[in-house]
Amino acid sequence: MESLEEILSPDFLLRNSVYTNLIIGFACPLVGVFLVLRRLVFIGVALPQISSTGIAVALTVPFWLGANPAHAEHSEHLIAFGGSMFFSLAAILLLAFFERRGRGLPEGRLGAAYVVASALSILLLSKNRYAEVGWLDLLKGEIITIDNYDLITTGITLVVVLAILILFNKEFLLVSFDRAMAATLGKNVLFWDILIYLLIGVTVSIAVLSVGPLIAFAFLLIPALIAHLFARTMRQFMIIAPLIGGVCAFFGFWLAYKWDWPVGPTDVVMLGTVCFAGFITKKIFSR
Repeated sequence: MESLEEILSPDFLLRNSVYTNLIIGFACPLVGVFLVLRRLVFIGVALPQISSTGIAVALTVPFWLGANPAHAEHSEHLIAFGGSMFFSLAAILLLAFFERRGRGLPEGRLGAAYVVASALSILLLSKNRYAEVGWLDLLKGEIITIDNYDLITTGITLVVVLAILILFNKEFLLVSFDRAMAATLGKNVLFWDILIYLLIGVTVSIAVLSVGPLIAFAFLLIPALIAHLFARTMRQFMIIAPLIGGVCAFFGFWLAYKWDWPVGPTDVVMLGTVCFAGFITKKIFSR
C-alpha cells in the first residue's frame, strides 16, 4: 500500500507520467468506440505504428539537413507532432478508402503497413544521434518522465477532441451506423466522415507522441472491445469503455511502479487480462 500512497501523493516524482497515462486511458477508448462501430479495428492496429513513423521522419529529415534540435525540445515536439499528424491522417484516409472500396486483401495491406512502418521508424531514429533524448524508449512504450509542457499539450488536445465527440455525438453515431439513412436525412456524410477521421488522427498522434504506439494501440481498441461484450446500449458502450481504460491505466502504472516493470507493457498486459476475464465471464453467463 505504500507504493499506492506514493503515487497518489501530489509530490510524487512521476506524477506527470501518472496523469498522462490516465488521460490517455480515458480518452483513447472513447475514440476507439468509433473505430469498432465503423469496423475499422484493423486500421487501429496499424495507425499508431504509422504515426510513430511520421515522428521518426519528422525528426530525422531536419537532422539530415544539418539542423541541431538539441536545445529546442519543445520545438522538437511540435515538429514530431506535425509529422505524426500528417502520416496518421494520410494513412487513415487512404486505408479507409480502400476498406470502403473493398479492393484487395485489407488484412494484408494493414499487416504490411504495420511491419514496414515499425521497421522504418526504428531504422530512422537509430541513425539520428538526437534520438538519445528518449524517442526510441518512448516508441517502445517506456514512460519515464513527462514534463509539464507535454502534459498540458496532451490534456488540452484530448479535451478538445472529446468535446467535439460529445457535442456532435448523434451525427457521428448516425454516420457510423447507417450512412444511407444519414444521407436520406440530409446529413453531409463526407464532412462527418472527414471530421471523425481527423479526430481519430489527432488522438492517435498525440497518444503516440505522449506514451508511444504500444499503449496508444492498446487503449484505442481493447477497452472498446471489452465494453462491446457487456454494453446493451450506445450510452453504456461509451461510458464503460473509458472507465475500463482509466482504471486499467491507473492500476497498470501502480503495478509497474511497485514491481519496477516498464509501464507500457504492464498497461497492455493489464488490459489483455481484463479482456480475457470479460470474455470468460460473458461465456459463463450466456450459458
